[in-house]
Amino acid sequence: MSLRRARTRGLLAAALGLSAGGAIAAEQLPPPRVHTQAGEIEGLRGEDGRVLFLGIPFAAPPIGARRWRPPAPVASWHGVREARHEAPACRQIDYGWNHAAAANQSEDCLYLDVASPELHPAHPLPVMVWIHGGGNRGGSGAGTVRSPLVARGVVLVSLQYRLSALGFLSHTALGPHSGNYALLDQQAALRWVQANIARFGGDPGNVTIFGESAGAQDVGLQLLSPGARGLFAKAIAESGTPGFGLPPRTLAQNEALGETITRAAGAPPHASAAQLRALPAGALIEAAEHTDVPNLDDDSFIWLQAVVDGSVLPRSPAAALARGDGTDIPLIIGNNLHELGLYGSPERAIARGFAENADTARTLYGLAPGGTPPTDLNLRLANDLTFRCPSLHVAAQRAARGGARTWHYQFDLDGPDGAGVTHGSEIRYVLGAEGAAPDAPAPLAAYWVNFARTGDPEGAGLPAWPRFGAQGHTLEFTRAGAKLVTGLNAPICALRAAP
Repeated sequence: MSLRRARTRGLLAAALGLSAGGAIAAEQLPPPRVHTQAGEIEGLRGEDGRVLFLGIPFAAPPIGARRWRPPAPVASWHGVREARHEAPACRQIDYGWNHAAAANQSEDCLYLDVASPELHPAHPLPVMVWIHGGGNRGGSGAGTVRSPLVARGVVLVSLQYRLSALGFLSHTALGPHSGNYALLDQQAALRWVQANIARFGGDPGNVTIFGESAGAQDVGLQLLSPGARGLFAKAIAESGTPGFGLPPRTLAQNEALGETITRAAGAPPHASAAQLRALPAGALIEAAEHTDVPNLDDDSFIWLQAVVDGSVLPRSPAAALARGDGTDIPLIIGNNLHELGLYGSPERAIARGFAENADTARTLYGLAPGGTPPTDLNLRLANDLTFRCPSLHVAAQRAARGGARTWHYQFDLDGPDGAGVTHGSEIRYVLGAEGAAPDAPAPLAAYWVNFARTGDPEGAGLPAWPRFGAQGHTLEFTRAGAKLVTGLNAPICALRAAP
């Protein structure tokens, strides 16, 4: 065991009030069992005393005739089903950063993991459901439920959902409403939580969904989807918004894209649904990877354009936000100071991102004659267009409706190796990755758990974090501590219309 891992496990034991002897006693207890609606499952106990149930099916395998259909209920089983190992990740390409997930993948992947401090608490515990990121084309939920968040008294759930062309493809042969199967998967997992989480010590009336990057986008889309109503009470979106700074696709546009992808994967012209479902999964995902997406500079964002299918998403994110959809649900939303690099030139990005306001934007970025652009221009511009301004726009739209409880943040902390802040840097401070110090100097985990518990992130011993409101409050997490600012990036973001 590494020194870092030993320290992390020691902190977990201390947080739960466990001595070394207590951990040994926990190992001697019989494996935990829970009766779910579909049948009994047997999990395992962590060294800190938590109970873990891994690889629980929340929907029938979306394979064969079930490919590109809404998730179907799980078939019940007799006897005790083992829930001691994580399920394979959903089908994806190995990009390097997702190597572990890509090395263990399957089209049969609709499973979730649950960890609880105790199965029979005196009072039901708040539930936090993690939706993993990865561009909606990579990653998995594996390992999440081992987070120190559980030691703070929450039931933690991590779900998986169909990725890439298997989760988001539309085609005229598949019916009038298609393309958002991944969002339906997430809703099916949340229905499983509503039906079963009380048996794990959780409160189905106090569920918080949270995610990062594409996971945060999906959180934002669930806020706006009629099918998710009543499935969760609060939401946290880390570095992702329902629009992601991109124009949405109509169903017709996504069907045209789906035709291109399926033809490239080997489908004949005018293919039937059965012919499409017979295509190899790997060929479909590979074809999507090499498809040129109309009006999209960076084709790796192919599955980050919301698909307005008229059913799962009845209207565009911008229109739904303007209507006030989802404003009854408290939301934490924010971005990191730097996220991803700029694709293409600054001039092209400004022209496309700011349209008729491009000249004013060039001046503010120091690109007008006589100006001096910042040394981090590319990072700043990419962040403004894709992350910072979209998140501020969501917060402002909700604030304009009045009464919508919204908190905005900006995260600016180096990684543990001294590297600068980048996309995903905040995750270790939320989930407590190995080697991280989750409570110092930025107590994100404390704010997140307070929010999950009460609907307000503030708590004893933490710097004040007022709602976004008309003044536009943002809490910045820095090495010097958390500080409150108002009107973050207002001159630039005022020029950036919501797509």
